[in-house]
Amino acid sequence: MKDQILELIKIAFKEDLNEMEDVTSSAIFQNEEDHFYLLAKDTGILCGIEIFEKTFLAVDPEIIIKTDFQDGDKIRSNEIIATIQGKVAAILQAERTALNLLSHLSGIATKTNEFVKLTKGKTKILDTRKTLPGLRKMQKYAVRCGGGENHRMGLYDMVMIKDNHIDAAGSIGKAVKKIRNKWGNKFQIEVETRNIYEVQQALDSGADRIMLDNMNLEMMQKAVKLISKRAETEASGNMTLDRISEVSQTGVDYISVGELTHTIKAFDFSLKRGIK
Repeated sequence: MKDQILELIKIAFKEDLNEMEDVTSSAIFQNEEDHFYLLAKDTGILCGIEIFEKTFLAVDPEIIIKTDFQDGDKIRSNEIIATIQGKVAAILQAERTALNLLSHLSGIATKTNEFVKLTKGKTKILDTRKTLPGLRKMQKYAVRCGGGENHRMGLYDMVMIKDNHIDAAGSIGKAVKKIRNKWGNKFQIEVETRNIYEVQQALDSGADRIMLDNMNLEMMQKAVKLISKRAETEASGNMTLDRISEVSQTGVDYISVGELTHTIKAFDFSLKRGIK
């Protein structure tokens, strides 16, 4: 992920500078140095502190950043997370890019942690592929920092037979058979189901995991009872904080939540001049 981070930082600076320079800071400051501190303005889970550091160092490797925090730590509003010392122009050039990445990833970690706490250890919280292009690895890393787990990384590392596959193939059994013919047991096979009839089909086909998609609680409970640990179970579809606790009570092994990465409130940080 290191190379991806550095490439992303380069792209961000290219957007900001457009082959020019920071026309504000470069006009006001030359080689002046000063101290700044990173202030948390929310309470939650920190994620992206190393990326924050790399962003400043990409502008000026002589910038000094100190922190006693690491990714996954709980941080509180009004807590000083890091101090930054160096040339003012370089620090101000990197400020927005560093804060954007840190705020986004900490927002994901914090939201994930809210979901995880509501399951009380009964069910594992998974992310989805509803991520921003180029940011998937970092967003999924943030989910892990918040206590969640990663679903498949992409289309290449796990078989997911969804409704359109099933409808186009003719049935769950036909779709699974074609997968086994091509790949054997190389990949775990998950099948998305919409009702009890399809759950039975998925069981009969030998699926490794069965997704209970957009089912109400009663149908989920019936499905979990029918599956009876013969396959892993995953609840999905409209999984909000209001529903997570009761869904986890159905006995499913996993709950996948698109909201972890596609509907995120950025964690509020601020970079302030001075020493505290």
